[in-house]
Amino acid sequence: MNQSYNPKLGMLLALTTAVFWGALPIAMKQALEVMDPFTIVWYRFITAAIGLGVILFWKKKLPTWRQITALSGLLLIIASIGLAGNFVLYNTSLKYLTPSVVQVIIQLAPIILLVTSAWLFKEKLTLHQIIGVVVLLVGLVLFFNEKLIELVAGLSSYTLGVVLAVCAALVWVVYGLAQKRLLRHFSSVQILFMIYVICAVFLTPMATPSQLSMMDMRQWGMLAFCCLNTLIGYGAFAEAMARWKASQVSALITLTPLFTIVFVDLASMGWPEFVSPVSLNFMGYIGAIVVVSGAMFCAIGHRWVRAKA
Repeated sequence: MNQSYNPKLGMLLALTTAVFWGALPIAMKQALEVMDPFTIVWYRFITAAIGLGVILFWKKKLPTWRQITALSGLLLIIASIGLAGNFVLYNTSLKYLTPSVVQVIIQLAPIILLVTSAWLFKEKLTLHQIIGVVVLLVGLVLFFNEKLIELVAGLSSYTLGVVLAVCAALVWVVYGLAQKRLLRHFSSVQILFMIYVICAVFLTPMATPSQLSMMDMRQWGMLAFCCLNTLIGYGAFAEAMARWKASQVSALITLTPLFTIVFVDLASMGWPEFVSPVSLNFMGYIGAIVVVSGAMFCAIGHRWVRAKA
């Protein structure tokens, strides 16, 4: 057995990721009051690149130019474009949608990755994965039950936000597929470090760092949390994958939207002037739970299917 295998620590790290990712859109929406999405994402990548760079330097595991081949270099560029696009589109969608809505929509990303991986890498979709995908899609319909007519009737700001969030999920799949191929050449932490550096360079011409001076202490604190969230959230996720089974980590991570809904409701009670409560009817809450259940079934449903077989 892998010496680093530690289920209790893995569960704690995965839970840390879900909590941090659950709180992220709430903080990001506050920072967006003053700072544009490109600049927020630029600050996040700069912070994460420096943090991971220090860690890899201390562990003497920094990637070198000699390790990068023509193929891996191309894949790094593709993965960087995918992740940068995901971050920017995700941030922009928060201008039109609430954090809880964006987090539910983004659950499409791992499902689309699952389907495209099966197509590109000739991986067979199992029964539990097919069931999970269907359940998730049904959950999305339930979640948007009040907004279905608005979504299909015309291009409203809400519809635009949903389109941006779906696009964020799609470009994340590009990143996920490229990273999966890059794991043949580098460790997951090395890949993240190089992608963060490339993304920061990509976004530098579009960033306006001087916007930082326009923020008050609350907004500055929210931006700082967003930056640390990138480093801690993804770092905890990578460590969880190294210490626990990938399917179990993925299952726990699917709780992220539920954490967001809880955090939004709590924040709206503590700071009602800054955070609006979740505006869902009963069917919408059921839909959110069904979406999470579908994503979770994709990750660990094989256990129930085998048990009944």
